[in-house]
Amino acid sequence: MPELPEVEVVRAGLERHVVGATISAVEVLHPRPVRRHAPGPADFASALTGRTVTAARRRGKYLWLPLAAPGSEADDALLAHLGMSGQMLVQPVGVPDERHLRVRFTLSAAEPVVSDAEPVEAPRQARRTSELRFVDQRMFGGLALSAGGAELPPEIAHIAPDPLDELFDEAAFVTRVRRSSSGIKRILLTQTVISGVGNIYADEALWRSRLHGERPGNRLTRAHVLELLANVREVMNDALAQGGTSFDALYVNVNGQSGYFDRSLAAYGREDEPCRRCGTLIRRVAFMNRSSYFCPVCQPAPRSARR
Repeated sequence: MPELPEVEVVRAGLERHVVGATISAVEVLHPRPVRRHAPGPADFASALTGRTVTAARRRGKYLWLPLAAPGSEADDALLAHLGMSGQMLVQPVGVPDERHLRVRFTLSAAEPVVSDAEPVEAPRQARRTSELRFVDQRMFGGLALSAGGAELPPEIAHIAPDPLDELFDEAAFVTRVRRSSSGIKRILLTQTVISGVGNIYADEALWRSRLHGERPGNRLTRAHVLELLANVREVMNDALAQGGTSFDALYVNVNGQSGYFDRSLAAYGREDEPCRRCGTLIRRVAFMNRSSYFCPVCQPAPRSARR
């Protein structure tokens, strides 16, 4: 599943290519991605048509596009979650449909300002019209119209800010971690405590911090928690710089390009490969229907986990 860096790469692409455009038409090709819109696909399409995208925002793994009706400020929002395989692609009109295209938004950008002295390099229609396509092979992701959700959709208000958000409260995070008897990896994956951290970046940050994922939060010092938080931010920023992590063709940015951070991973997915720090073989264990990867020497398990 795409994690914070991957979703942020998509958000930044939407900000560059979609903000300022007006949704002139919506075509729902499969009802499942809009299943949370109770009135149905036709109403979903009608409600979004004519709205202008004013921004591209994110909290954790959720994206939303604030929408303004003609002559008014943004009030509602198009809320999106990519799920396991969702993609939001910006394509020129006429490009062949992707195999798993589910929802198509036709976008009409604002008329470009051209002075009499400036030559028009291309037909205006070609420059003004594009499509935002929601492509989802497995259809675990989805889109929804969030009423009144321009600033923060109420559907995700319970999700904590992510560690790259200026609203993230370090002191509150440290307190919650140190009061919890849960393993630190489980805490990192709890979206009401800290959002946007998934399996990959939790394993990478724990490796950088020399912490085992089963170490209880209440057995960590304040310095340990702050160091871990710093490493969470560092690994996410490193991933952002490389366009995110892509293990297959399912995760791409809005231009269809893959990220390259998978080549820099130190723990995740490296079972039986030597630790980049000490040379011990990386170990994999089952964790919450997923897997955890760690170095048994650099990240010694707590006694309870050994038992």
